Amino acid sequence: MNIHLNFTNKGQAAIANFNNDELLEIFRRYMNTLTKKYAVDVAVSSEENQSIVEDGVLKVELSNIDCNVDAFFRELGTDIKVPLKKRIGDGKLDNVFKAVQVKAN
Repeated sequence: MNIHLNFTNKGQAAIANFNNDELLEIFRRYMNTLTKKYAVDVAVSSEENQSIVEDGVLKVELSNIDCNVDAFFRELGTDIKVPLKKRIGDGKLDNVFKAVQVKAN
């Protein structure tokens, strides 16, 4: 299952404070932690995510799904605010991204 994490306006402002490699590392780390709680395999391809900030999208591939995908991404959205808030200071972050399932090409 292919998922695009489409960043909201506030989410885009927050990720603009990071370079692409930092964003890949942060999202991979937080998703890997969540896979201990949720039965799903997650892959974040560096090739598919060459310009996250410019595109405003992080592309994720899920496999072996045996959990509520919406709950997984809701919790990820909450958890990911921690490192993003550290860079933007006092700014309030609501929803950082919206997870959208896309059809495989």
